[in-house]
Amino acid sequence: MTTEAILGIDAGTTAVKSVVISTAGEVLGSSRTETEISRPTHTQAEQDMLGVWDAVCFTTNKALAQAPSAKILAVSVTGQGDGAWLIDSNGNPTGPAVLWLDGRAGDRVDAWQSDGRADAVRRITGSALFSGALPVLLEELEASDPERLEASAHHLNCKDWIRFRLTGEIATDPTEASRTYIDVDTGQYSDELFTRLGQERFRRLLAPIKSSTSLAGSITSAAAKATGLPSGLPVVTGMVDTPVGGIGLGAAKPGQAYAIMGTTSFVGAVHSQKTAATDLPVITLSFDGEGQVLECFAPMNGTPNLDWARDSLGLSELSWKEIESLADTSGPGAGGVIYLPYTSTSGERAPFVDTAASAGWANLSVSTKTSDMVRAVYEGLAQSLRECMDTLGIDSTTTIRLSGGGAQSDMICQIIADVSGRTIERSDDSELGARGCAALALVATRHADSVHNAMDVLMTPVRRFEPTPDVQQIYKVQSQAFRQVRDAIQPTWKTLRQLRADAHQIKDATLIQAP
Repeated sequence: MTTEAILGIDAGTTAVKSVVISTAGEVLGSSRTETEISRPTHTQAEQDMLGVWDAVCFTTNKALAQAPSAKILAVSVTGQGDGAWLIDSNGNPTGPAVLWLDGRAGDRVDAWQSDGRADAVRRITGSALFSGALPVLLEELEASDPERLEASAHHLNCKDWIRFRLTGEIATDPTEASRTYIDVDTGQYSDELFTRLGQERFRRLLAPIKSSTSLAGSITSAAAKATGLPSGLPVVTGMVDTPVGGIGLGAAKPGQAYAIMGTTSFVGAVHSQKTAATDLPVITLSFDGEGQVLECFAPMNGTPNLDWARDSLGLSELSWKEIESLADTSGPGAGGVIYLPYTSTSGERAPFVDTAASAGWANLSVSTKTSDMVRAVYEGLAQSLRECMDTLGIDSTTTIRLSGGGAQSDMICQIIADVSGRTIERSDDSELGARGCAALALVATRHADSVHNAMDVLMTPVRRFEPTPDVQQIYKVQSQAFRQVRDAIQPTWKTLRQLRADAHQIKDATLIQAP
């Protein structure tokens, strides 16, 4: 007996997953594989576009093999956003993808903030400028690698690149276009913004915008051979990963809010129209191309802070269960230690923008234990999320749905609840991106009449984490200290960033001269 299903492909920054999910929400098959990030310099972050496609082919074949009785109705794709994914007129990459966490355009962002172009981006797109945004990256690439830019015919974000390989069709959706040159009020590319930025020459690279729930081509014979999918199978336009995550969580209706703790962090809420103040570095995504928007903060900091801290503190041999047991011995407040979680080489973009932002522990002494430093990292990540929630105006009585790799940790969920003072709900389903993809596909194939109804069909049970009353006061004080420490050190960040660059330059020169 066959079961009707959707194949959802979720291409994150560090891994690609393919999931076969039935129209009733049951996971029938799933496969995941890691992808590599290349860092040619300490500010750059790139990815092999063909390597991402190979990961899609590998995981798709594996997931389909686990669900032999599934009748696939459609394919739906999501993926990491921003960056520059450039291909030539034959559909071949003109170089590696420049990722959203790349920091090479940091000085250019600072210049745009000084000359008013960053304000134009914020006013028209509803989103703050940062180093990984396409407009500033295109200008950076034009200056550093003009031959590559000249050879490029199209920019396709990650999920659009995958869908192009599946179908041969060039397209994008309103959520991806919102991070380029779109006017979020109209859902169309803005002539005014091209003019204001002096970038009319880049218009040729942009893909046509289609509804996220429309069909944007079908599986070609070549893609069928590579992926194991049937030729002619329809492929949905799709969305970038952050709104898809909210759909998969069942938290993308007006009045709801959700958060992500993954490679990056995220806090957002869907509204019927723009509500955020124009002086906030909010990311605004055109959710449906018809006025409804997702307003969010997407800090650059996330679980890589935990990976870095574990290695830097000499704890790489410990499992995450052992790490959390160690952190638990410190207790709420981390012995007074404050941790600023700004480890990204491209700085920070939420709830403030500073391309030179850097991480660090504060309030250390000879009495500080390793367990305090570890616990402080968990609490610093939670304080960053709390600040985003507070700045977005998300009420303390609002329940926050949480997803992402970090959300699979009970400790992280409880710490976020305690630090933010808000109830956290976590779905124990680890395939929320694919579940969001499936919701879009149900609408596209007319198995559901709206994304909201599709969310209800695919919704999974959640586990609640309530704030612990006894620790609310210490986290209130910690929140104040966290922001005071950050604001005090922020004026030194630019000097510190230059010091880091100079140190790397000296080290590289020394290595070159060594016999």
